[in-house]
Amino acid sequence: MALPFSRFAEYFIAVAKTGSLRKAADQLYISVSAVHRQITLAEEELGVALFERLPNGLKLTLAGELLYADLRNWQKDFQMTQKRLNEIQGLQRGAIDFGMISALCEGFVTQVIQSIHQDYPWINFNICVLDSESVAEMVINAELDFGLILNPKHQHQLQISSFIEVPLGFVIPKHHPLANKQKLYFSDTLEFNHIIPASPLIIHDHVTALYKKHDFKPPHKIECNDIRMMISLLRQNLGIGIMSYLDAYPFIENDAFEFRAIHENGLHPITLALCVAPKRQLSRIAQIMMNQIIEEMEALKLRVTGIYQ
Repeated sequence: MALPFSRFAEYFIAVAKTGSLRKAADQLYISVSAVHRQITLAEEELGVALFERLPNGLKLTLAGELLYADLRNWQKDFQMTQKRLNEIQGLQRGAIDFGMISALCEGFVTQVIQSIHQDYPWINFNICVLDSESVAEMVINAELDFGLILNPKHQHQLQISSFIEVPLGFVIPKHHPLANKQKLYFSDTLEFNHIIPASPLIIHDHVTALYKKHDFKPPHKIECNDIRMMISLLRQNLGIGIMSYLDAYPFIENDAFEFRAIHENGLHPITLALCVAPKRQLSRIAQIMMNQIIEEMEALKLRVTGIYQ
């Protein structure tokens, strides 16, 4: 860990390890001149040369070796200080209890978990994957720190920390005959198998209303009440589906599926919300995870905005 109090310490150690200003600059993703300036200023301030300038690189002088040893010791001491600061903030132990819908089992939530685990490997996770109503009830009853749910109905009992409106559209396997069409109509899909969300999935009502509005009854269909199973069927190229962008976005981002948003009056997007109980006192680590989730939701919001452009 680099000392946060001194840019010079980070630059000096990199040059000492590599024996080269250019290699140190490449390692630090900065310019050679920035590294050179820090070393030169330090030598002027200390009144001693820290490196011998040799034809094949830089070598520590005796003064440089003494300083290098001290900086390494200071780094170790600071790591212990950081550990004690983490203990004070509750980041050294404990668990995060949260709930989410199954549509999020692949994607940004697992990426956030990986990031938290990497920075705080001693933190445990208790994850409940349930329907939105169940997650909301557990958040309200303080059984969970926070929850990611669709279309929250208990606004007076929940605090919405972040939300994103997610469009519905056709989800099409990459090698499907319809994958190259930039705009789809229900009439285009008549001859193909439809993978239809069944109750109690929230999108079931939306899709049923769409089919009814267009008086559309697909002759070939598979009905399923589990998003992950629907995704598996789509990946096997067994048809197309009408789903929310959220349901399939990891596979859309990985270029396995195409998504064509449906633009119709009266068709409302689905809302994904990050919720907490209003008076819930969250641990510091739960707050850190929530902040990272909010950042990911903002990034997803930008991608969704691009769908409409």
